[in-house]
Amino acid sequence: MKNLSLTLWSIWSWFVFGLGIALLLPTMAVVWLVTAPFDPSRYWTGYLFRKITVVHQKLNPLWTFRLGGEYPANPRNPYVVVSNHESFVDILLISNLPWEMKWLSKKENFKIPVAGWLMRMAKDIELDRKDPKSAAEAMRQCALRLDDHVSVMIFPEGTRSTTGDLLPFKDGAFRLAIESGVPILPIAVFGTSTALRPHDWRFGKSVAQLRVLEPISTEGLGVDDVADLREQTRSRIITELKDMGRDFGEL
Repeated sequence: MKNLSLTLWSIWSWFVFGLGIALLLPTMAVVWLVTAPFDPSRYWTGYLFRKITVVHQKLNPLWTFRLGGEYPANPRNPYVVVSNHESFVDILLISNLPWEMKWLSKKENFKIPVAGWLMRMAKDIELDRKDPKSAAEAMRQCALRLDDHVSVMIFPEGTRSTTGDLLPFKDGAFRLAIESGVPILPIAVFGTSTALRPHDWRFGKSVAQLRVLEPISTEGLGVDDVADLREQTRSRIITELKDMGRDFGEL
């Protein structure tokens, strides 16, 4: 009976998600056209795109999302935002934050029908993880978004953790922040691993939470400080995840 309930609610939730994308496509196209002369980074197009996840979560009874921490006073003062990565649902959870960020995402996601088109309209940033030239171009595109006062969102682990343990962080996000002269904004996410069952199209029950941590300044730092900045950020996220686990009775 429990599996039947999960199946039925999953069908409903996928339907809501697909319907939201289909309905939003023409609206995003209008916003994209109207704002083109004064919004080259497509801030408002992307902002509208992320609202699909807000509506979806409200209509999905299997998930409860909780957001906390100190939000940036002015999100148009850009950050390189970094987070741990438990599940695909991390993207949906983080997209509930009330400001727009451009996402660095693997090229396979841009090939998803409709959703990939919307990502391109929102000017998210494509990365081919097998091509070093693509990585360099992706970082250049990230820097352009930052120059246009739009934050970028990067998972520095590079892929989802399958064990729940935090994987080593890669240098790219931290080198980008130092070279662009913008702070790192760390985020910790907890509880999303049960929201989407591994190798299964059905959703699971989840109470997931997100905490926005204190920004880390890159003022005065150079490329020799990338490793220290990387490990400082990772350590803060690990500490916060332990606190979040205790709050949930997991640790």
